[in-house]
Amino acid sequence: MGALAVLVLVIVVCLLAPVYAGSVAHVDPFPSNLQGTTIVHGRVTPVLQSNHQGLGLGVTPIGPTWDIHHYFLGADNQGRDVFARLLYGGRTSLLIGSTSALLCCVLAALLGLMAGYFGGPIDWVLSRLFDIVWAFPIYLLAISLSVVLLTSGLQIGFIHIGAGSLLLPIIIIAIVYVPYVARPLRGLVLSLREREFIQAAIGVGASDWRILRREILPNALPSVIVFFPLMVALDMLTESALSFLSIGVQPPSASWGTIINDGLGLLYTRPMVAIAPGLMIVITAVSLNLLGDGVRDALDPKAKLRGSI
Repeated sequence: MGALAVLVLVIVVCLLAPVYAGSVAHVDPFPSNLQGTTIVHGRVTPVLQSNHQGLGLGVTPIGPTWDIHHYFLGADNQGRDVFARLLYGGRTSLLIGSTSALLCCVLAALLGLMAGYFGGPIDWVLSRLFDIVWAFPIYLLAISLSVVLLTSGLQIGFIHIGAGSLLLPIIIIAIVYVPYVARPLRGLVLSLREREFIQAAIGVGASDWRILRREILPNALPSVIVFFPLMVALDMLTESALSFLSIGVQPPSASWGTIINDGLGLLYTRPMVAIAPGLMIVITAVSLNLLGDGVRDALDPKAKLRGSI
């Protein structure tokens, strides 16, 4: 419950990003603000200040003011409000993580149920597809797909997804993680198929689709529900990694990964630009993993009992 409370707090705060940017900080966190100014201790201060280190060349973004109304976490190298971008980036990261996890779980449940129940050629073909995807290092496969699709977008029949669309990282991340959910579900369905109530349903002449819908799916659904928060955490981390490498979320959109990338060149002067999104990723991922463990214990008390023994 504590993890759920932290997760809800993170989601609510990120959803309030437009309110903070428009009504509290009065900033637009997306365009460059190289000539901007702000108020620090009652004085008008440039957002980008002259560099006083070394040869004194270039400029240094203003650091955290800890004033909620004026650059609370400072500025990045484009003069943009880091805290406002952090909230907007959280919206993007959570959206991609949750949507790709939902798509992944739906596809994995469909394919896992079909492979485990029907067996034979269907199981062989789907299992080989799972093995092919499983054989690739997850990040290497995601990076390869991102590099290819970001150049030309994705064309599916008459549907075209542009290179800068958020649908691209959602689809890529969902696809690469399908085997990680589908294979355990396939094993679960294989064991369920031999249970007495399934054999009884077959004996009375129930159709395969009715058995899948009325008998198999309700018993497999708790496992899918347990997988979901864990997959959200994994997908969010994957999106952050891709965005950090500039092959995930594309400008002008922002995510926690892109903000860390923005702060890479400011680690020695303004480390908060990179530390703040990193902390948000850690807090959110830990909350999701703890929530997944709690859901598993709630839906499968026997597993909790076995763990205690």
